[in-house]
Amino acid sequence: MENKHVYRLQGLSCANCAAKFEKNVKAIHTVEDAQVNFGAAKLTVIGEASMEQLEKAGAFDGIRLIPEQAKIQIDPLPFWKKRANILAFISAFFVLLGYAASAWGGEKDPLVIGLFALSIVIGGYDLLRTGLANIWHFRFDMKTLMTIAIIGAAFIDEWKEGAVVVFLFAVSEALERYSMDRARRSIQQLIDFAPKKALIRRGKQEYEMDVDDLQVDDIIIVKPGQKIAADGVVIQGASSVNEATITGESMPVHKTIGDEVYAGTMNEEGALEIRVTKRVNDSMLAKMIHLVEEAQAERAPSQQFVDRFARYYTPMIMLVAFFVALIPPLLFSGSWETWIYRGLTVLVVGCPCALVISTPVAIVTAIGHAAHRGVLIKGGIHLEELGKLTAIAFDKTGTLTKGKPEVTDIHIFSNDRTEKELLQIAASIEKYSQHPIASAIVREAQKQGISLDEWSVVDFHSITGKGVSASVNKTAYYIGSPALFSEHPLSTEMVDAISSLQQEGKTVVGIGDQTELFGIIAVSDRARERAALTIKQLYREKIERIVMLTGDNRATATSIGGALGVNEVKAELLPEDKLRIIKEIRDEHGRIAMVGDGVNDAPALAAASVGVAMGAAGTDVALETADIVLMSDDLQQLPYVIRLSRKTLRIIKQNIMFALLLKLLALILIVPGWLTLWMAVFADMGATLIVLFNSLRLMRI
Repeated sequence: MENKHVYRLQGLSCANCAAKFEKNVKAIHTVEDAQVNFGAAKLTVIGEASMEQLEKAGAFDGIRLIPEQAKIQIDPLPFWKKRANILAFISAFFVLLGYAASAWGGEKDPLVIGLFALSIVIGGYDLLRTGLANIWHFRFDMKTLMTIAIIGAAFIDEWKEGAVVVFLFAVSEALERYSMDRARRSIQQLIDFAPKKALIRRGKQEYEMDVDDLQVDDIIIVKPGQKIAADGVVIQGASSVNEATITGESMPVHKTIGDEVYAGTMNEEGALEIRVTKRVNDSMLAKMIHLVEEAQAERAPSQQFVDRFARYYTPMIMLVAFFVALIPPLLFSGSWETWIYRGLTVLVVGCPCALVISTPVAIVTAIGHAAHRGVLIKGGIHLEELGKLTAIAFDKTGTLTKGKPEVTDIHIFSNDRTEKELLQIAASIEKYSQHPIASAIVREAQKQGISLDEWSVVDFHSITGKGVSASVNKTAYYIGSPALFSEHPLSTEMVDAISSLQQEGKTVVGIGDQTELFGIIAVSDRARERAALTIKQLYREKIERIVMLTGDNRATATSIGGALGVNEVKAELLPEDKLRIIKEIRDEHGRIAMVGDGVNDAPALAAASVGVAMGAAGTDVALETADIVLMSDDLQQLPYVIRLSRKTLRIIKQNIMFALLLKLLALILIVPGWLTLWMAVFADMGATLIVLFNSLRLMRI
């Protein structure tokens, strides 16, 4: 989209500020649309707006913009150098002076009042400016509540209380910014993995250049200990490459000529020459960063609830505060000063800060943490759904098994054919198929030195769920499951051979023509090393139903399912059968995850509550089709991400319940006058900090 501009944001302090900044940008007449991603601290603008206009829209929060593709790197300011924190320290200094002076001259002394007033003006300058603007425009958020409370405290001569409120609120805001920065750091670390420069060879010359200027088919040279600058294919050399940035797997992977490598991964041993296959913006790392940022922007169901609740909550708190200040003096002869003070305390207690951040900080932390483990979660909604699962369906080939089957047996049933001829016919046809079993037959033919280009192959057709047909040298042949030849006359020898191989857990492929089955090829696909352990862990995670779905024959499927510990196997399925079964289980259990390779079974993945793809280091198809991608093809990441999801849900519920219960308790304590203004702010700050640090516990999973 030509009119789309993306900026990184510095200084964005809170979720309410993000919403206000987005609204301000949308109000610029040349802007068609805008979206602020609070989790990733990014702004996307559709339309035209100058940097000056955009920074003016965010001036209320001191927001600075950096174009996403800009090469400038602005290091974050230390905590003690940030303007808001400096003002908070100065405010605290005048509060302490005010307390010291009040010990000599009393709280009503003009010098004491002046010191507290100075503390309010310095520490609360940004707060009061924003709050007054909000009051003028009838916008109600936590800064509006705090502004009314501070002005009210000054109005009833509670200058000391007002100054302490300003200082504590500034501390709360600073700590909230610090915690959100920690949660966002997961994205920044992903960005930092990619090197900024690359050593390139063009012709006979070698020179260094910016990775942004790399072109497809450029040759880059990566020395031992250097990071790979772009996605590409090794054309010279061999080395071990640490792909933890992409897959989360710390064990190095051996790479040699013809192997794919990814930007941001570390070359550990030998020198490599790599032909660039993707521009820097299209690299696997760039896609991961984009997906993580998009995921953190997407509101989870619990966050949507909190956002809706907060819209009504703040005006309701203002109404309660108004009645607390008004009704006792009017109807019960209460002191105006006392009850106005208590009404102001209600406003402070009612600040929805802890409630507003209860969900986003947990979601941002969880998604960022998962990305570092090589698990891409495409949004908070999928993270929440995963935690509520009671049923999981697995595709067999490429998911529970390695997806690289090997030919183990060849049986001939025709005296006119040889093993080599049978394999040559099968491989000549199967080279047009993408199925893993077809690839195994082609690999076996190549291993035996059989040429696949001698014969003419035309009229290739796929027979859904059963096999393929094609004309080889003007003769029609069929290759597929034994069911494809069910109408052919099969001898006892054929039936026994097929049955025996299937009982061994092997997949049997028949080769024949319209009248005769010439022979069979047995193919075996070994189970993934940790598949059985993963199934056990899923049962321990209270997954009630685990189903294996496969188009393979029942005997083979039962053998593999039994070895892995899967207690329910559904075999000989067509794609539409898998879709039907997923819908049936979803209707029965409410939610189901489908785990597949992201290439086949797309309808089943789409129909499941959560589609989980084995990433094969992030194939484009897997990234596009699934809600969750296991980048390293490690099934053991599945129990991990379920635990992460469930802990995230627990933490979100704890955060919301704690924030609301603390507010309720504080409101009850206000009525008898047991809660002062500064204590109310302290309680609100405490609630915010507990919510933040509770969410950051997700980093320890």
